[in-house]
Amino acid sequence: MPIGGQAVIEGVLMKGKDLWGLAVRRPDGTIFRESWNNSSRVKRSPWKLPLLRGVVVMCEMMATGFRALSRSAEIALEETQEKLTARDILLAVFMAVFAVAGLFVGLPLWLADWAERAFSLSALGANVFEGFVRAAIFIGYIGLIGLWPDIRQVFRYHGAEHKTINAFEACMDMTPSNVARCSRIHPRCGTSFLLITVIVSIAVFSAIGEGGFLWRAGTRVLLIPLVIGLSYEIIRLTSNAGAAGRLIMAPFLSLQYLTTREPGLSQIEVALTSLDAALGRERDPAPSAASSS
Repeated sequence: MPIGGQAVIEGVLMKGKDLWGLAVRRPDGTIFRESWNNSSRVKRSPWKLPLLRGVVVMCEMMATGFRALSRSAEIALEETQEKLTARDILLAVFMAVFAVAGLFVGLPLWLADWAERAFSLSALGANVFEGFVRAAIFIGYIGLIGLWPDIRQVFRYHGAEHKTINAFEACMDMTPSNVARCSRIHPRCGTSFLLITVIVSIAVFSAIGEGGFLWRAGTRVLLIPLVIGLSYEIIRLTSNAGAAGRLIMAPFLSLQYLTTREPGLSQIEVALTSLDAALGRERDPAPSAASSS
């Protein structure tokens, strides 16, 4: 059974077959646990068709991730004076959308236009240049935010999520010490997915031809669902292709060394609790390990 997930504030969200499971480390060291039904549209027609299912999965993951992020903020900050209201989170999302549009659509396109004029690039060359600029901005952004201590802590939970899923898929005895020995790299990670979308976007955007700046910027936004759908299918194919798929994905997987950190037993216990919540199982949260790094 495929398991997915993501890191949140002081916690992990896991997706099982029928349930979403959320686990968050409280300030007192105990682990908060919550689960809710996973009623995915991708299980029904026409949303389970190729290309469409990738867009549906992405939208559902974003919506559920937003819910889990908001909930984790409430739990992790409940004993401090820091309180994130719904307005704070919505404002942050609003600003992030504009930042993404500027950094990952507008800036690469503007630089590609400049390079096309300065170096007499062909239309295909300009699109390739744009893709490389977008990838460089993305990698640089991840590396920069990873310097922030709070983000490094999120990256530890990201690593714990991957290790837990790897242990589960290897049918290991699910103890924190066993999970700790697993890799923090996973082939279905969203980080690798985002980098693949950069490569896919080069082919898709090249196919629509030339036009003015606003036309090309607008079509890039409108074609995001197609890019997502194609990238999702590539992930599915490579994850089921054995050694050949791992070889193809190796350059993309290496980016996860930036978005994950080695977790301690404390983070792994939270990830295990999240997995159990997603599978409808019980687990002793063992809060005494909260002092682990």
